[in-house]
Amino acid sequence: MSSDFKKLLPENAAHFINNAWVDCKTTDDVLNPATGEIIAKVAMGSKADADKAISAAKQAQKQWAALPQPQRADYLHAFAQQLEKHKKVLATLLTTEQGKPLTESIGEVEMAITMLRYYAGFGLKRTGHVLASNHPQQQAITKEAPLGVVAAIIPWNFPLAIFARKTAPALVAGNTIVVKPSENTPLCSLALATLSKAAGIPDGVINVLCGEGSKVGDALVKHPDVQLVTMTGSTRAGKIIAKNAAEKVIPVSLELGGKAPFIVLADADIEKAAQDAIDARMANCGQVCICNERTYVQRDVYDRFMKALKKAADKVVVGDPMASKTTMGPKVSAAEKSHVDELLAKSQQEGGTIFWQGKVPDEAKFKGGNWVAPTIVTDLPANATILKEEAFGPILPVVVFDSIDDVIALANDCEYGLSSYLYTRDLQSAMQISDALEYGEVYINRYGPEEVNGFHAGWKLSGIGGDDGEHGYQLYVKQKTVYLNYQS
Repeated sequence: MSSDFKKLLPENAAHFINNAWVDCKTTDDVLNPATGEIIAKVAMGSKADADKAISAAKQAQKQWAALPQPQRADYLHAFAQQLEKHKKVLATLLTTEQGKPLTESIGEVEMAITMLRYYAGFGLKRTGHVLASNHPQQQAITKEAPLGVVAAIIPWNFPLAIFARKTAPALVAGNTIVVKPSENTPLCSLALATLSKAAGIPDGVINVLCGEGSKVGDALVKHPDVQLVTMTGSTRAGKIIAKNAAEKVIPVSLELGGKAPFIVLADADIEKAAQDAIDARMANCGQVCICNERTYVQRDVYDRFMKALKKAADKVVVGDPMASKTTMGPKVSAAEKSHVDELLAKSQQEGGTIFWQGKVPDEAKFKGGNWVAPTIVTDLPANATILKEEAFGPILPVVVFDSIDDVIALANDCEYGLSSYLYTRDLQSAMQISDALEYGEVYINRYGPEEVNGFHAGWKLSGIGGDDGEHGYQLYVKQKTVYLNYQS
């Protein structure tokens, strides 16, 4: 393990509770996805550990909420400064643990910093409204109040950015938080916990609990003192969380699966659309909820587009994630690799043709890694599995279409509704199609990531609630109305 990022981690497998490391006897291995080597031991917590973390958060919450909101914002600024100071170390840890290229990891650290600073700006925002009254010398005032203890269950694909995405609005609103990272990438959350302490954030405000979702995640969701569950992950897990939260009648924010369509009309900038189609599929080895999961190209420009697509695909460099020339690393785990391998095999069984396929590194040190060759598949039937199920990997199916009505129907024939893409130079087509797409996000002539001041929210089985911006912040507060009679 790099001695640089080792300084940000506990000596033994531990949770971070009440600003201290709490050792855990039950552990699991954290693997480098590029090599398969063990890089650390991580705690695998229990219900008792969850109880400790929630107790610490609950004990700290009232005192934290009593601070003026601008002071809570100051702590977020200090936290952001710690991330800035340790940017390269955090990026190296992220690449080692998760597998994305170092250049992407640096971008993710910067995204986390942006999240912290953006929500720190809410420290000086309005915290309610003054409403007109029907009665003389009276007013009604709405005020925001924190929810209490927040449980945040975060995924492995963006462990640094999503930690900040959920922690920043929770804290500035006056909540305390217990973060449960993915078993695949717990070290990033533990490193951020170290930096939160260095930033001076008080005891119990941020806690990190490691372990399996079926154990500690379940314990967090069901605990009576947790007042909000915010989770990014699979639709299957989201359904379980929603059901358990409903028993307590508490809110949830669930950002779940996606199956983004990438639509290219005949009048589009074909070279740009082709390059963006590849970039939006291969980024983070396809492990992005807003990734281009299926590309639809109008028949008139199909041949021209496919030529440009191959040219763009030829630029993809799969290899050592630490190397500056690398543009794509491995899948995060053996299980994730198997899922993509099986989906590609099934695509061929269902009649698909491999139009283009890249290579994976052949160096001996990478033999144990979770490598998947980037692939473009064509000639698929309309009901092909890969056009319906989330791939979450570097396999891109391309489908031809004739009319706008046809492509709208194809794009919407999906149980997910998170993100979508449209490439056209025609404003009327852009507005017509964007209005018709059943997705929470539509990117026109550009691909992600989403903006911090937007609202990242899915429709259908892609979730409820959402993250980012003013709308995302509102999920972390509850409203109180005060009716004031000031007649003498």
